[in-house]
Amino acid sequence: MWSIRLGPGRRPPVAALRTLLLAGIALVAAPLPAHAATCGTTNVALNQPATASSLENASFPASAAFDGNTGTRWSSQFSDPQWIQVDLGSTRAICGIQLRWETAFGKAYQIQTSPDAATWTTIFSTGSGPGGVENLMVTGSGRFVRMLGTTRGTQWGYSLWEFAVFTSDSPPPPPPPDSFWGDVSSIPAAHNVLMLKILNRTNGKYPDSQVFWSFNGTVHSIADQPFFDMPVNSAGRMYFYLGSPNSSYFDFIEFTVGAGVFNGNTTRVDAFGLKIALRLHSHDGSDVQVGETQAVFAEDRSVTFQRFVNAVPQEFKVLAQTQAPFRIIAPGSDPSFRAGGANANYFTAYESSVGVSEPTSNVFGCAGSLGGNPNMCAALNRHVATLPAAQQADPTQYYLSAPANYYAKFWHDNAINGLAYGFPYDDVDSQSSFISHANPQYLLVAVGW
Repeated sequence: MWSIRLGPGRRPPVAALRTLLLAGIALVAAPLPAHAATCGTTNVALNQPATASSLENASFPASAAFDGNTGTRWSSQFSDPQWIQVDLGSTRAICGIQLRWETAFGKAYQIQTSPDAATWTTIFSTGSGPGGVENLMVTGSGRFVRMLGTTRGTQWGYSLWEFAVFTSDSPPPPPPPDSFWGDVSSIPAAHNVLMLKILNRTNGKYPDSQVFWSFNGTVHSIADQPFFDMPVNSAGRMYFYLGSPNSSYFDFIEFTVGAGVFNGNTTRVDAFGLKIALRLHSHDGSDVQVGETQAVFAEDRSVTFQRFVNAVPQEFKVLAQTQAPFRIIAPGSDPSFRAGGANANYFTAYESSVGVSEPTSNVFGCAGSLGGNPNMCAALNRHVATLPAAQQADPTQYYLSAPANYYAKFWHDNAINGLAYGFPYDDVDSQSSFISHANPQYLLVAVGW
């Protein structure tokens, strides 16, 4: 791989760039040299949202380091420390970093990862960075990746033509395309906090006249009323029914709505009843989606049930049978995992190894002593309780061994960006389907079969 080191000037001469291009040298974020069979060659940071501690001026934004264009760059103010970070959209297993420095390089810097852009873990550190093009072989995980520069290599700031990130995992399922959500231009403005629109995504199984929603005693089919002007409310639930307003085919979403903010989520904590996805759009342009993926919506209900049975260990297969065909229930609710059941001791040995003594159903349900210990309950369900704290926050470590909550794993594997509420404290380390934003405009709720 070519490692291009620029001279003492602040920018390469145009003629020099032309010479390099004619010579066949690609000035792009080329893949890292192969250092592990599992490290990918796709730059997952390309065109992802980016921020920085400072800018030299508006001509050098943080986004320029992630646009795939080596003719644009980020440049900081001329002081230490400085940082630039990128949001990958979901937690990824990171195996490589490529930094393509302008002359203003970092002599001492760290590469750090974070699940939330608040708590950072250092996965690479140097005090003698050479500048030019640096290919770093790293091991770590996080949704956010940043370069934290502590000592500049020149009198200028820090400047990167490109900052590439490579991963060793497959990306989580993406959000559905706009076509899945339909025309949003006709959504009326809210008089209260935000406007809800309920969408029939049952693939023709039920007409709009048989897709019902219910909130605080108000019941409508979406043929009658697809919109709801959501007022301020606390700990609210909206239920959805297929066939009739009291059908056994039902599910719900949860939310708390303030005067200028929406907080809500889909949930699989109790059971899977219907396929549900949310799209929250705010007046500032923020647009966030959670819930089941488009692929899950596209398949028949019987296929979803069978895929669950095929995906989980033997102990969990019964969850798709106990209340079939209406629900796939959470393990803590199934008699087989409760006192006297065949799997009542499923977690006993593992939880004892970390000093916990609760019935298996309490581990799944984060009840008893675990009700006040979210981190431990999450760690037990994800089978990371015996790992160091940093690894407990690493989703690439989750569900790798039994005992674990394989019911929750299935819903994460089939959720937009891998985010789901599979047990009560699944929000630990930002893994749940919770969404929140100020000044919301509308919420789309897709209901599937």
